[in-house]
Amino acid sequence: EVQLTESGGGSVQAGGSLTLSCEASRDYRNYCMGWFRQAPGKAREGLANIAIDGSTRYEESAKGRFTISRADNRTSLYLQMNSLKPEDTGVYYCATDPNVRICFENNYEGFGIRGQGTQVTVSS
Repeated sequence: EVQLTESGGGSVQAGGSLTLSCEASRDYRNYCMGWFRQAPGKAREGLANIAIDGSTRYEESAKGRFTISRADNRTSLYLQMNSLKPEDTGVYYCATDPNVRICFENNYEGFGIRGQGTQVTVSS
């Protein structure tokens, strides 16, 4: 089973940027990959995903500010985050699943594998 490790979280002021990275233990070329976050007391919130064909999808909270991308080596996934807001604060998770429909259906609850998460704190 593929394992995921996130990094790149931290504390920034509103308007700042962060790039999150996710390293997979194996080639994920046949997997759906994505990012979601969870704030204290709130439900999981999907952000963006990238399918095996390279197509991307963004949830409303991420559109225009976040960019999901993957490296050619197919073991690294990224989330570039710009214009960060205090409401972006939370634990950010990289996730994957061999069910490729999860990406096309934006089904973030369906991801069966996730990393340990990385904390992002945005101050006003």
